Amino acid sequence: MASRLDSYVRLVRLNRPIGILLLLWPTLWAVWIAADGRPSLHVVAVFTLGTILMRSAGCAINDYADRDFDRHVARTRERPVTSGAIAPWEALLVAAFLCLLSLFLLVGFNRLTWALAVVAVLIAASYPFTKRFFHLPQAYLGVAFGFGIPMAFAAEQNALPPIAWVLLLANIFWAIAYDTEYAMVDREDDLKIGIRTAAITFGKADVTAIMLCYGATLVGLALAGWMAARGPLYLAGLGLAAGLAVYHYRLIRTRDPAGCFGAFLNNNWLGAAVFGGLLLDYAVR
Repeated sequence: MASRLDSYVRLVRLNRPIGILLLLWPTLWAVWIAADGRPSLHVVAVFTLGTILMRSAGCAINDYADRDFDRHVARTRERPVTSGAIAPWEALLVAAFLCLLSLFLLVGFNRLTWALAVVAVLIAASYPFTKRFFHLPQAYLGVAFGFGIPMAFAAEQNALPPIAWVLLLANIFWAIAYDTEYAMVDREDDLKIGIRTAAITFGKADVTAIMLCYGATLVGLALAGWMAARGPLYLAGLGLAAGLAVYHYRLIRTRDPAGCFGAFLNNNWLGAAVFGGLLLDYAVR
């Protein structure tokens, strides 16, 4: 039983919470801005738990979709589905159950939030398959990881103002940056098995492309801060995030797999820096 439980934990990546955090930070940015710095505890709890559930469901779907590819990649060949610890149908059942739980959390929310939630589930379910034909699946991942942004505005304002789309676009660029760092670790294996990633698409310009995406992310977040009338503490958070992006350049410039993976993990602190600045700015203004 302990072995089975461990397999399910690894299936939904609860043992590696970095994906949850990268999804959670932009969602919290949006929750705070949409509520003008005063979100209800209920909304914060629902979107936090919903983030955990949807990220976990996405991992289960991803392992089902990639089960024939994962066995050819050293880093993923021991994942529960491809190794046989969990049957493919079990992964689908887990994903469906988690999606239903996340939808149940929205009882009492408005119709716009519900409509966007259905779209979010469809995007999360389809993302793993984009790696077969789309040369920049990291952009699609950015939409999937950022869909909590329009949902937060729908929940708080029952509307989708322009700032929601600015934040979503900034998150897309951020996802391209950090997931390209992640993809650089597996580039050789992905080339052999025919998986498409931004690391392959960008080729020798991968490091430059990542830094340009970080720049676009920060510009988008600065624009969103201006639209939300945020002040110097928010800008200080963006400054800290910019410093972390420069640190990531030092980690990835030689394309060493360990450095690239380290940069990917460090993006948690970049997202936290932006949220910390936003939180402090609302607290004092």
